Amino acid sequence: MDLESKNASLQAELDLATPTSLSRRNQDPTSWLPGSPARLTLQSHKDPITCVAFHPIFSSLASGSEDCTIKIWDWELGELERTVKAHTRAVLDVDFGGPKGGVLLASCSSDLTIKLWDPTNEYRNIRTLLGHDHSVSAVRFVSPSLPNLLVSASRDKCLRIWDVLTGGCVKTIRGHTDWVRDVSTSFDGKWLVSGGNDKTGVIWDALSGEAKATLLGHENFIECCVFAPPASYGHLATLAGLKKPPPASSSAEYVATGARDKSIKIWTVRGTLIKTLIGHDNWVRGLVFHPGGKYLISVGDDKTLRGWDLSQEGRLVKTLDGAHGHFVSCLRWAPGIVNDAPMGDGQNGATANGISKKEYLGKARIRCVIATGSVDCNVRVFV
Repeated sequence: MDLESKNASLQAELDLATPTSLSRRNQDPTSWLPGSPARLTLQSHKDPITCVAFHPIFSSLASGSEDCTIKIWDWELGELERTVKAHTRAVLDVDFGGPKGGVLLASCSSDLTIKLWDPTNEYRNIRTLLGHDHSVSAVRFVSPSLPNLLVSASRDKCLRIWDVLTGGCVKTIRGHTDWVRDVSTSFDGKWLVSGGNDKTGVIWDALSGEAKATLLGHENFIECCVFAPPASYGHLATLAGLKKPPPASSSAEYVATGARDKSIKIWTVRGTLIKTLIGHDNWVRGLVFHPGGKYLISVGDDKTLRGWDLSQEGRLVKTLDGAHGHFVSCLRWAPGIVNDAPMGDGQNGATANGISKKEYLGKARIRCVIATGSVDCNVRVFV
């Protein structure tokens, strides 16, 4: 009996130690929402956390901070793997991506630079991208189908698209009249959405740099924006009053924006507002669509993480009060796995490595793991 008791105790420890084992439990991942408390609180940064990003394959999590460093964590073991002395001013965003078999980490900063780091070589800085005239607020690898391209948003009112192999700027996109705070890409890289201090969101054709639609309705600065994945089209089409959802092959149909006016707005890519979600008591700072398509997750300066059910017209169905001890500044969902190939960055439900939409929808395994960062200097992992 003592041995049985010890065995049960050790098994419980194992279950807690490896979040991947949680996926074996009888739980529908499409209905999963994070709960309290967080499984891990990662502490090492000296100043507020500004950004987090998951490695598409390994259990690495990068966090950037106003302390000018990037820290690399093992999110399964809860251990700090490395501190990268990255920039001379605050790190404002990080993202993993790049050529197949050659994943890179990109970072951007108030020091006006974008830097590329090689995870396979102790995160050595392999390239610095220069061209923006002010703080660089956001960076995103454009798409697994366009693995060499990176897009950045800046306080200089521009978006820039870069070739990470040469370090050259291949396109500068102008149209915003103030600080561009965030940018996100459609899963095939054909479309961009950006938002910022001019209180507008803009949908861009990434190839031509032309504005496709302007999203007007927020009453304060837009802090975050993201494309909806095809898995959510059915729910969002109902919200939009359509009888039939757009085809899953369409990469850009709906976007969500979050702003300092405490609201989240969901739009068609033609610029029509279809829903405003009210519930946060302070600035909305981060958004991510559930890969299963049913929920939208948000975080904000009211220290909460919230879950909105798109199948119930965006009803608020989950609130984690005190997700952090201070403003929650950033949010990412761990990328899913398709036959050990990354499914996307958890930001927009992207497919990767030439996987067809049918394979993606049929075989994708959702990883129920979310990371958040906060002004309390902590990174938290919810599983």
